[in-house]
Parts: sequence; structure tokens; C-alpha cells
Amino acid sequence: MTDLLIVGGGIMGLWAAVMAERAGLKTVLIEKDRIGAGSSGGVVGALMPHMPDRWNDKKQFQLDALVSLAAEIAALEGQTGLSAGYRRSGRLIPLPKPHLRTIALRHEQDALTNWRVGDRQFFWHVRDDSPLVGWPQGEAMASGVVLDTLAGRVDPRRMLAVLATHLRGSSLVRIDEGRELLDLDPVTGRAFLADGEMLSFGACILAAGVQSFAQLDKLETADAIPTGVAVKGQAAVLKADIDPSLPVIFLDGLYVIPHDNGFVAVGSTSENSFTDPRSTDEQLESLLDRARAVVPLLRDAPVVERWAGLRPKAIGRDPMVGCHPDFEKLHVLTGGFKISFGLAHRLAESVIGEIIGRTDIALPESFRCHQHFSLSKKS
Repeated sequence: MTDLLIVGGGIMGLWAAVMAERAGLKTVLIEKDRIGAGSSGGVVGALMPHMPDRWNDKKQFQLDALVSLAAEIAALEGQTGLSAGYRRSGRLIPLPKPHLRTIALRHEQDALTNWRVGDRQFFWHVRDDSPLVGWPQGEAMASGVVLDTLAGRVDPRRMLAVLATHLRGSSLVRIDEGRELLDLDPVTGRAFLADGEMLSFGACILAAGVQSFAQLDKLETADAIPTGVAVKGQAAVLKADIDPSLPVIFLDGLYVIPHDNGFVAVGSTSENSFTDPRSTDEQLESLLDRARAVVPLLRDAPVVERWAGLRPKAIGRDPMVGCHPDFEKLHVLTGGFKISFGLAHRLAESVIGEIIGRTDIALPESFRCHQHFSLSKKS
């Protein structure tokens, strides 16, 4: 019998285990493959804030999470001696059309009001040109460029390694890789594994990304709408002599992210229809062509890795967080889609708090598990 069973060894599951350890919960984390085998083990690592306009509780929650993440990572890096490749590098957003500049100027004022945490102010500067020669350049900046000082990046695989290393040194947490969940009885608190073992738990967190939806759907009536879907993403890593402190570049779904050690990540596609979830194809090549057009410094940079994976998008589009509406022992932590790395620590804190009887009043209502399940019921 364990206090907590966590299913999934990606960014959500690992942060849940860290928060469980802090709460003093005896925890077993199972992963069917290996840590980071799913979408968390990708290559992009963008930490992008929402636009600073039309402020709401969801944007405030993300802002607070992005700001608090720096201290969380620093503490784990200090404890493990490893680097997560984190940097609040900022973001450059080219403005190819005049109307985009007009909108950006409004956002510049919105940021002064909304992008403030305590005595810290983050900015959305509108400029005529990039402050950095060649990063980016060309027609993409025909109407200027935005310099956002809140955004950042993290190296996904190194972040997972920091979390896993910390947890493997814990007396309260056990990580079991290569152990697949077959079935779950959330009423009696029993998990049945592919190796024939049964695990009893006081609480269970489903944090297995796309695979969480299949487990949740088993518990629903036959006519219920699926609780979430998989969205395929493709990305690549280039080898380039680029300053790793340069801001992330973002333009209409294209991310260009300088990482440490001379690597630049380019991503990512969002594919709702696909045949092979792990293959790369001409869609990635088109993305690379776009990146080289926007950043000619990458024109001759060789591709050292092509990557594809499935990201979880819950039915309500926002992350799916908290206690299942029908089963008090079952909790959900999935559906982060493209924003998981910036929010996972706060979402995990919220779920663990709920398990030990503490309500997170800052968690947006649209994130809560019961809200998603209300959408999955056919009228």
C-alpha cells in the first residue's frame, strides 16, 4: 500500500512526485517506458506567456507560475548539481504587417498593468528593428518587432533529468520504469500492471499525457465524448554557433530557441490528423525552411536531430487538473499541450494540495477536472 501512485514519468508526473515528497507522501511513480519517453522528452522547451491583454485568472495563474519557476529550478539544480538549461531569455516576435504593430502597441501598455509580480515588472517593448543583428532579419520585421522580457526557455530533457535525479535520492519516492498500467479500480484503490502485479494506493494521479485519456475514457459511459485527443508535433535540433543568451524567436507558430552548447531548437507543427506519431516528414522540412528564412544565421546549420511526438489536449483545451468528479481517490494531471513546462510545478502543487486537504484558490476554474468532464457528457 502506498499513499500515492503516480502514472506517468513526464514533466507532470515528475513534478507531482516532487510536490508529494514535500508533503510527506509515500509515493510510487510508474512509467511504462522510460522517463521522458513521451512528449515531455522533446527538444523545444519554450516558456511562453499569454498575451498581456484581456486579463483573466488563467493568464494570472500562468504569469505567477512562469515567475516562480526560476526559483524552483534553481533549488533543484543546487541540490542535484545538474543544469536544466533554464534561462529567462525573453522573446522576439517579428511584426510583418502594419496592423500587427498597432495591436502590439496596445499590448505594450497592457503589459505595464498586467505583467507585474510583486515589485517585478516585465515588458512588451515594440521596436522598429531587432536589437540583435541578424536575430531575426528580413521581411518578417517589415513593421517592427516585439521584445518580451517575460518569456524564456528550458532544455526539456535536462529538466527531466534534474527532477528524476532529485527523486531518486528521496526516501519517500520510488520510480519504476518499464511498468505499464493495464487497468485501474479507483473505487477500491487498486492498479493492475502488465507484469501481473497489483498496487494498492490511497490516491492516484494520472499524469501519463495522451495515455491518460484512454484510462479516463474507460471509466465513462459508452456515449461519452473522449476526454482528450493527441496532437502531433514535429521539431528539430540544429548545430549552430549561436549565443545561448539570445531571446527565443516566435512567429505564427514557429519557434526558434537557442539552447546551451551550440544547439538551436526549431518547432513545432500542430497536427490533428496523422498516420505515424513518431515520424517526421515534409511538414518539418517546411518549418525548417521558414526558420532559415527568418533567421539567415541558421541557413547552413546542420540538423542533428528530428523529433516527433504526441501532445495531450484535453476536451476543454486547458490543462485537466484535480480530483475526478466521480472517484475521490483518482486525480488527473494532464492536457498541458504546449504550456506544460511552464505550469507543471504549479499544477502539481495544486493536485497534491487537494490530496492532503488544501484548496488552491488560484487554480482557474476552467482547469479543474470536473469542468472538463461536464463537457464530455453528451446532452
